[in-house]
Amino acid sequence: MYVEKLPKTWTVFCVAVYLVMVVRLGVDALPEDTGVWLLVSAAYLLVLVPCIAVPISKAIYHRVRVDPAGGLLRVGRERIPLADVDAGSVHAAMRLVRPRAGRRYAASAGAVQSPLAGLQAADRSAPRLVGGGWAVPMGMDSVVVTTRRGERLMIATHDGAALLTAVARALAP
Repeated sequence: MYVEKLPKTWTVFCVAVYLVMVVRLGVDALPEDTGVWLLVSAAYLLVLVPCIAVPISKAIYHRVRVDPAGGLLRVGRERIPLADVDAGSVHAAMRLVRPRAGRRYAASAGAVQSPLAGLQAADRSAPRLVGGGWAVPMGMDSVVVTTRRGERLMIATHDGAALLTAVARALAP
């Protein structure tokens, strides 16, 4: 089974900065100004929560799992039977050169799957983003595979080569 590990560096950094700020404020304010300390600590949370919302969103919508025993490719909230994935498209995607960080950021900034008519992937003849998110998160790679029915699927991933290798192994007879 292949399970893509999501990096936790940003979340750890944000929580560490929050804790340093709260402790530093607490050293100066406690015990005389406990109410002020609690109020300012809560205000800091208003900055922390949006900062860690993106990694939480990635964990919900872009978690990738390949389960050969169960015959499933799970991406976020979607489950795709491995029998529906075209092995030829997986091998073709494996031969493509993976983009470097700068190209990944540029590509992910332009790949938005909006719920509005006219802006959906099908309307622009682009591959459908799998998982339930609206776009490939900034900095993540994406791979495009095709189903046996001809539908093109874009999968956001941190390691495209490892994902394609795992899917190819699961599809091998």
